[in-house]
Amino acid sequence: MKTLFNTYINNFKGLSKEIWWLALITLINRAGTMVIPFLSKYLKENLEFSIPDAGTILMFFGIGSFIGSWLGGKLTDKIGFYKVMFYSLLLTGIGFIVLQYITSFIGLCIGILVLMSIADTFRPALFVSLKTYSKPENQTRSLTLLRLAINLGMAFGPILAGFIIGLDGYNLLFWIDGITCILAILLFRLIIKETVQKLSTEEKLIHKQNRNAVYKDKTFLIFFVISFLIAMSFFQLITSIPIYHFDAYGLSELQTGFIMFINGALIVLFEMPLIAYLEAKKIAHTKLILISAVLFAISYFALLCNAWVGILVVNIILLTFAEMIGFPYTNAFALNRAKKGSEGSYMALYTMSFALASIVGPKIGMDIIYNHGYQINWVITGLYSVLAVLLSFWLQKRIKINL
Repeated sequence: MKTLFNTYINNFKGLSKEIWWLALITLINRAGTMVIPFLSKYLKENLEFSIPDAGTILMFFGIGSFIGSWLGGKLTDKIGFYKVMFYSLLLTGIGFIVLQYITSFIGLCIGILVLMSIADTFRPALFVSLKTYSKPENQTRSLTLLRLAINLGMAFGPILAGFIIGLDGYNLLFWIDGITCILAILLFRLIIKETVQKLSTEEKLIHKQNRNAVYKDKTFLIFFVISFLIAMSFFQLITSIPIYHFDAYGLSELQTGFIMFINGALIVLFEMPLIAYLEAKKIAHTKLILISAVLFAISYFALLCNAWVGILVVNIILLTFAEMIGFPYTNAFALNRAKKGSEGSYMALYTMSFALASIVGPKIGMDIIYNHGYQINWVITGLYSVLAVLLSFWLQKRIKINL
């Protein structure tokens, strides 16, 4: 046991202190982000919106995320990641507190649009910060540590949320979300000082030339579609699956929280050792992205076996391994592909693929469920990943011939 523990700890060696502080701040923030996994249930059961209306409101969640990702990339390239991260989390904290007082359909659409437009400027800035705070050889592991912090917070968040909802309803969750965002970013400002890089004339010229390079990079645009399709599958985890738990099996919020806990717990225990193992094997990023897409497809096709409640656990385990293999390496691919001076734009387009999926995914999924049932939705969701597998083969071929 001691040997296993030491081996696990060794996977974290060599990471900078700034990355560790960022991980702690991220943990504090995400531990408080408890309302998001239950947002679809909150809209449907607490505010009594129909499933199609809930899907429409969640679509604005995605539109705001898309706008925020684009804006975050632009601002990061212009004013730097530090300022973007600080003001994003500060204003997001205030926004979560205000959101609980909005209950109308139009108000929620606008409120969630504005909130997510601010909140998701944070992600491109965070990804770009990895280039400043970690060595090139440690970037994937640094990202994995941040993901571990996110998932550790999200592992316990849904369970705590289940208790709070049962005791005091949803309102307290919005307060916790807001306050933890504000506390996290104040700690960030206190501990991590802003670094200002002075560019030479030659570097400024390179940055200017590469400003719009991402939109001319055809290989990266194929990768964008792959990321979008994988995200379309992933977002079912926080939109239709929690509702499916109740509608198909009668599970409570607390029971759903324990199933969600499996996702976070597996990531905390296995992602860093898994990434260290894969890094040592030097497996191509494109191959790992392909494997991830295969696992996503299998995880949803497994739900077609609906005679056994245990299939929900099988589904979450497969989804988790797909996530652990796919997301660090889609991020690493985007960061490595980025040209100097346009890192923010590359990471923005990468995060926009997830944002776009969060726009159309919930709406399409909810409408399919409403009109055709859950089983058809799982088939179509699995097919998104099958298409991602096919495109991943194409991406591999283009990389091999240096396109």
